[in-house]
Amino acid sequence: MNPNEVSFRRMTVRDVDHVMNIEKASFTAPWSRNAFLGELTENHFAHYVVMTLGDELIGYGGMWVIIDEAHVTNIAVYPTYRGHKLGERLLRRLMAEAIAKGARKMTLEVRVTNTPAKGLYRKLGFEDGGIRKGYYTDNREDALVMYVTLPALGEIVDAME
Repeated sequence: MNPNEVSFRRMTVRDVDHVMNIEKASFTAPWSRNAFLGELTENHFAHYVVMTLGDELIGYGGMWVIIDEAHVTNIAVYPTYRGHKLGERLLRRLMAEAIAKGARKMTLEVRVTNTPAKGLYRKLGFEDGGIRKGYYTDNREDALVMYVTLPALGEIVDAME
């Protein structure tokens, strides 16, 4: 699989069933179908993208952009496609879109035990901001809040290539 063959586009309602497959394969407390539908049809702050390889939807990411801050709501790559730096490409895409929409900062929460994700976020400049105690509903695990000051759009685009 060549990571350069993936493409990105805005998520649509028609994508939700495929996104749900990735969501269920990726998280112990997956979002509901209705949660995604609400994000796509009712939340004016929400921006979601999907990553495709040919005709196959293999990843997605979402964020809310409010004034000058973007908050990553979720991001996932289908398990069989992990290990090819696709999560990094997906997050860089979200960062570029956030910058284009006027965001100067980006935040997210990650399970304190999710070492691979924390490594990716730190690689892209995210720093530890604090702990949300008992944040995750499935097992009351703490979340690490991470944040980054977004660079200029050109820097993100150059790094995507």
